[in-house]
Order: sequence, then structure tokens, then C-alpha cells
Amino acid sequence: MSQSIHVPTMAEMAASGEVPEILFWVGCSGSFDDRAKRITKAIVRILNHCNVKFAVLGAEESCSGDPAKRAGNEFLFQMQAMQNIAVLNGYGIKKVVTGCPHCFNTLKNEYPQLGGEYEVIHHTQLVNELLADGRMTVSGGGDFKGKRITFHDPCYLGRANDVFEAPRAVLEKLDAELVEMKRCKTKGLCCGAGGAQMFKEAEPGNKEVNVERTEDALEVKPNIIATGCPFCNTMMTDGVKNFNKEEEIQVKDIAELIAEAADLL
Repeated sequence: MSQSIHVPTMAEMAASGEVPEILFWVGCSGSFDDRAKRITKAIVRILNHCNVKFAVLGAEESCSGDPAKRAGNEFLFQMQAMQNIAVLNGYGIKKVVTGCPHCFNTLKNEYPQLGGEYEVIHHTQLVNELLADGRMTVSGGGDFKGKRITFHDPCYLGRANDVFEAPRAVLEKLDAELVEMKRCKTKGLCCGAGGAQMFKEAEPGNKEVNVERTEDALEVKPNIIATGCPFCNTMMTDGVKNFNKEEEIQVKDIAELIAEAADLL
């Protein structure tokens, strides 16, 4: 089911004196990367379907500063962060949902020291809440009935912030079999993109990290590798292509799986 999607901006809402229930922080990847834009649209369709009153910053949103900080440029990080905090505080934002664990971790744990105090949740936590509250239902699991799904824990969602159950609780709503990789949850392995590695050439070694991680996934023979991070999505997709398995194995964000199962895409 394809329908037009409405995405209000904070500027529009403020102009009409409205306050959103939640600010959707889209992130650089979700704004500019063609593959990640599909994840953004899935999140928006879920928010619209559940009548969640939300808004985005649009052109007023800048990079969270995560890549700069991880790469060691603290000065640039603080410049980016303080610019964003000024905008968020100017609008009186209280609650933020992100589609990216890197933005989630940075806004949640590093913005408070610079004056940015918000309730920050990841989109898998929000979708879990919406399903638990009955604001959204996934009947029968749609196309995922009987499929084997394995979830790759994003580092900044899982090990850095102990969010392990929400994404799995969401996946369990699908009529599919959730299979765990040997390295998962607190023992999860990075996809290879964290720490600003996404934006540079790989360092010398005998194997790419994403290939090693894809091997973990292939061991459990999944039909679908579920992700909760646009960077992980890219790295796992490249890993699947490395093994020429793209015809057999799909890499999809949890928001895409739920939106598809609920016939929102």
C-alpha cells in the first residue's frame, strides 16, 4: 500500500502554536543516503499510522556530531552539538526519537553536558511501545510467516546503552523464527562502521569486519538479517553481497519489517 506521507517541520508547528508529542531526529544517513531514506519513510509511515503527533527539524537539523567526536575532533563535535542544542531548546523539545543508534547515543548521553537534556529513545523502542499499547497491530506477520530472522545488535544501541529486548520484542510480533547469532547481545560484534570507520578506508588486515560479522549471520541460515541502524544496514548489505547471497538473504531495518507486515509500505 503506497500513500503520500505527511512530515511536518518544527517551524510549521511552532508557527501554528502546536507542540509535537515527539521530535523525529532523522540523522544524516536517514536524510541523504538513498537506502537509509527508505528506513526513514518506514518510520514516518508508522508514526502517521499510529497518529503520533511528531515533527522533524528539516533544514534546521545538523549532524549530531558523532562522527567528529569518534574521529577525535572534539572541537567540531561541540560546535555541531551546541548548534543543534540551541535549535532544540529554542523549540522547547522534550522527547526525541532517532532512527540511528549513533544519534541516539550522542543526544542521550553526550548532549546533557552541553545543556541539551531530552528524553531520547530509539525507533525500535518506540515501535515496541506502540505495539504494546495496541496503537498498532501486526496480524499474521505478513510476508514473514515462517521466515528465519536474525538480529544484528548495533553497538551504540546494545552494548553502549543496554537496549537488547525492545528490538527483539518487536521482531517476535512477526510470525517468524528469531534465530540468534553466536555473538549477540552483550557479546555482539561490530559491523565495522562505528567510530567514524564508515567514512574512511579500511585499515590493513586480512579480513573486513563486516565480512566477519556476515559470516556470523550466515551460520544461522537466515532469510532476513534485521538491523536497527543505517550504518549496520550498509555494512551487512555489503557483507551479503560479498558472499553473493543477495538473492537469498535480505537486509532490512526493523521499522521496514513492521511497516511492511502492517501493509504500510
